[in-house]
Amino acid sequence: MKTSRRGFLKALGQVVLGSAAAGAVGYGYSTEIEPDWLSVEQLEIPLKKLRPALEGFKIVHMSDIHLHPYTQLEFVQKAVAKANTLQPDLVVLTGDYVLESADSIFELAPALAGLNPKYGIFTSLGNHDLWTNAEVVLAGLRQAGLPVLVNDGVALGVGSDLLYLAGLDDGWSGQLDLTAALAKLPQDAPVILLAHEPDLADNFALDGRISLQLSGHSHGGQVRLPGIGAPILPYLGRKYDQGLYRVREMWVYTTRGIGLGPVPTRFNCPPEITEITLVGA
Repeated sequence: MKTSRRGFLKALGQVVLGSAAAGAVGYGYSTEIEPDWLSVEQLEIPLKKLRPALEGFKIVHMSDIHLHPYTQLEFVQKAVAKANTLQPDLVVLTGDYVLESADSIFELAPALAGLNPKYGIFTSLGNHDLWTNAEVVLAGLRQAGLPVLVNDGVALGVGSDLLYLAGLDDGWSGQLDLTAALAKLPQDAPVILLAHEPDLADNFALDGRISLQLSGHSHGGQVRLPGIGAPILPYLGRKYDQGLYRVREMWVYTTRGIGLGPVPTRFNCPPEITEITLVGA
């Protein structure tokens, strides 16, 4: 059956209008809906060196908040409230607190101080913190009573056992020093490493003492296409771009993060709070 020119043009117009409508809906979803759809990812990670007192120890991991201009304080407060309902033993924050202005930390840090884990909140820095002004970001975190681990570590007493938490300087623009971060490591304590960029895991795993690396940076790509994954990923966030990986004897977990980067869009990649429960291997 032949189609008339008028019929063809009418059908073509319907296709164009339908595509435009779908595009508009998709754009609205990816800019207005999914960025506010806060997901809690829950997983268990088995560690070989885990002692009995640390069995079931719960860590909440948050990263890449990027307060202002796209991520607003109200959304951060929502994330803090949701994290507190998980009743974590420990909260770790792995950098990129701000996006365009380091001064945003003075609004953000008091909200983050509202997190209420049993064994404290510990932070490390990301590339945007250094690119804006690391000293200002550090001052804001410390003013709010949030300890910052920059090439440093702390042993946490949990019952009769120890968990060692180490944090590095940013791996892209800072001066990271793993040796310094592990200098105070007690013998046989499991090590949790805070390292903003996940792809540096290939180097850190060579050390052999680290049980778990927690990272952010990639945002999961913010846009993930079925069968393709993320078409755009940042430097040092391309190999281990989201989720759990095994690198030699070390686990690596990369969170999709809370906030938005320079492109305020998320598709098939919602913002994330991660709840990790440690179990014996």
